[in-house]
Amino acid sequence: MQRLGSEFVSYAIEVNQLEVRFGDVAAVNGVSLQVNYGEVVTMLGPNGAGKTTVVETLLGFHAPTSGTVRLHGRNPLRDHREVVIRTGALLQRGGVWSPMTPRQVLQLTAAYYDAPRSPDELLALLALRGCAKTPWRRLSGGEQQRTLLALALLGRPRVLVHDEPTTAVDPEGRQVIRDIIGSERERGCALLITTHELGEAERMADRVVIMNLGRVVAHGSLEELAGAPEMILDVSDSVEPTGLAAALGCDVTRDGPLRLRCATTSTPERMVEVNDYLSSIGVSLVSLRTRASLEERYLDLIAEQRSGADA
Repeated sequence: MQRLGSEFVSYAIEVNQLEVRFGDVAAVNGVSLQVNYGEVVTMLGPNGAGKTTVVETLLGFHAPTSGTVRLHGRNPLRDHREVVIRTGALLQRGGVWSPMTPRQVLQLTAAYYDAPRSPDELLALLALRGCAKTPWRRLSGGEQQRTLLALALLGRPRVLVHDEPTTAVDPEGRQVIRDIIGSERERGCALLITTHELGEAERMADRVVIMNLGRVVAHGSLEELAGAPEMILDVSDSVEPTGLAAALGCDVTRDGPLRLRCATTSTPERMVEVNDYLSSIGVSLVSLRTRASLEERYLDLIAEQRSGADA
C-alpha cells in the first residue's frame, strides 16, 4: 500500500473484470490484473489479443462496457487530470509535429508540469543529445521511440504504461530502454508493458500476463509460468526416449530431433545419470535447461486456448 497525497492506495494499477466491446466484438472480455508500485508487469499476446485496448482504457481513451479500471486508485475518465499528472505513457499511436526537434518538444511539454525533469537530463539519459536539434520527420524509428519515452518520463510519473516500447529500436537503444525501466522500478514506479518480444519480457518482467482472444490465459512470475519441474536436454545425436526414461525412472519425451524433455527435477545426481547414459550410447550433452522458456510456455498456452475455442 502506498500513500498518494492524503490517501493510501493498494495498487498502482487495478483492472477488475474489464469488458470493452466495439459493436458486437468483445475486444476485452473479463480481464483482471493488478500492478504494484515498484513492479514491472508485462502483457503478452498475439495481435488482436486485447492488450492495447486494456492500455487505452486505463488511460481513459475508452470507457469500459463493464468492470472497472483504476490508476492510483482513481477512475481515469472521471479523475482524468489527477491520473494524467501521475502517469507516463508510451503508445504505438501518436507522435510529434514533424518540424519539432526532441529538445523543442521536451521544453514545450515541460511547461505543463509543476516540477518536471530537466529536458537536458532526459536527452542525455536516453542518448538523444546527438539528434536533439533534428526535426521529428528526420529521426530514425528508434530515436522517435526514445523521444516518446523521454516525454513519458518528463513529469516524474508514479506509473508508466508502455505499449511495445522497443519497437523499431536498435540493440543499443533497447539497452538504454531496459536500463530506464530498471531504474524507474527502483524508484518505486509501477510499469505495465505490452510486447510481442518474449525475450524482452524475460529480461524485464517481475510478472507476466498472457492474453489471447480478449481474455487472460495465464499470469504469474516466470518461475510460476514455467510449469512442472523438468530437464530439457539438447543432445548431439538422436536418442530414443525409452532408454533414457528407464535409466532415470521418469517420463521422457522427444521435443524435436535433438531435444528431450525429462519429467524430473534437475539435481547433481540426475545430471550424472544423464551423462552416464548418453556416454554409454556415444552421444554428448550439448545443453541442459531446468525449465521451459517463456516462448515455449507462451506458445503452448496460446495453442491450448485456440484448441478449446475451436472445440
